[in-house]
Amino acid sequence: MDLLFTLLATVVALGLLVTIHEYGHFWVARRCGVRVLRFSIGFGPALYSWRDRHGTEFAIAGIPLGGYVKMLDEREAPVPEDELDQAFNRKSVKQRIAIVAAGPIANFLLAIVAFWVIAVVGITTVAPVTGPVEPGSIAEHAGLTEGLEILEVDGTPTPTWHDVNLQLIRRLGETGQLQMLAREGQDTPRSFTLHLDSWLRGADQPDPMTALGLTTWKPVVAPLIGQLSPGGAAERAGLQPDDLIVAIDGEPVSDWLGDVVPRIQASAGQPLELTVERDGRTRVLHIVPETREQDGRQTGFIGAGVAPFEWPEHMVRSIDYNPLVAVPVAVVKTWDMTVLTLDSLKKMITGLVSAKNLSGPITIAKVAGASAKSGLESFLSFIAYLSISLGVLNLLPIPVLDGGHLVYYTAEWIRGKPLSERIQGWGLQIGLTLIVGVMLFAIYNDISRLGN
Repeated sequence: MDLLFTLLATVVALGLLVTIHEYGHFWVARRCGVRVLRFSIGFGPALYSWRDRHGTEFAIAGIPLGGYVKMLDEREAPVPEDELDQAFNRKSVKQRIAIVAAGPIANFLLAIVAFWVIAVVGITTVAPVTGPVEPGSIAEHAGLTEGLEILEVDGTPTPTWHDVNLQLIRRLGETGQLQMLAREGQDTPRSFTLHLDSWLRGADQPDPMTALGLTTWKPVVAPLIGQLSPGGAAERAGLQPDDLIVAIDGEPVSDWLGDVVPRIQASAGQPLELTVERDGRTRVLHIVPETREQDGRQTGFIGAGVAPFEWPEHMVRSIDYNPLVAVPVAVVKTWDMTVLTLDSLKKMITGLVSAKNLSGPITIAKVAGASAKSGLESFLSFIAYLSISLGVLNLLPIPVLDGGHLVYYTAEWIRGKPLSERIQGWGLQIGLTLIVGVMLFAIYNDISRLGN
């Protein structure tokens, strides 16, 4: 069932992104007077197709790894004399640039819409308050202590831990000073300077928070079982709702978040002995946590949830905007993530960030499934981030991609004539080789993560 759900979430996510991207090309092409022959979601033979009144064939194909818009073009097939004015290659260079650029632009617009919906619907989250600080860490040397709410990182407001992490990711591989603004309770905010030296340079799976020595503050939650996943390790071991876990392997535990969860996560595939209290009596159960990947690491889980508890009221943050204010918020968010994507790409090329962080279709599918399970806000965020990545990727000046075509057409605009077919052919071969190589490397990374 989990696999089916993951596949469905992946198909929905990629299908939406590809459809929006190709529709951008399609919409502008139609308005530039270009005849569109085929609009296909996926490659290969059509599973289902139909035609509109303009004669355009719309198809859903069997290989869901992209899509394309096929236009009337003399370079691909002979064009009747009376239809030459509808051929793509006969349009002005400015129109061709607009048609090619429309796909990536549509992806950025989709991201804006997704972030706008999130901003209007709103999110309820926990304030980024620090837990125990690792002795001898960068954070401790900077003077950070437990109980500080991080208000800003490098001058950017950070109302959530997600925002804190994004700002930290921007500094991967760098040397210099990282500025944090934080306060304890309602005290006056204080500035903290953290010194970075080639920070996490080349790390395969960087964990910025841990690398700084920071942890998140968590309330003490009694390890009282609230719900069980049907057929999960906990249910098979005999755990029941309202069981209170009092010891693991003979060691007393009193905090679900601080004691039980870390122990289970660190014991994937390893037998554990749970001592539980049930109806006033103590009994011992034997359990083997199952394994799953979380944040790039193999962790254990048992399919059990803690009984409902409430965070302290002063720790809870509700963030939402009215529809008008949400527009610039969504635009700025999309711009910031676009800049972060480009910066990360540059650091990957220069070696500041390990190329092993490059992900392929397997990782995308896993994240799609996980985000869909986490709720609408998480899935929409995933859609927005992936759409931005697709837009940025397609604008790279590599032949085969939209960005490569834009380079050709811009050169034609400047020179007054197109580049020679020989140069374009060389570029096509180089671009195709580069893209296939990157795809294979990304898939290799995916498989390596599964193997680890």
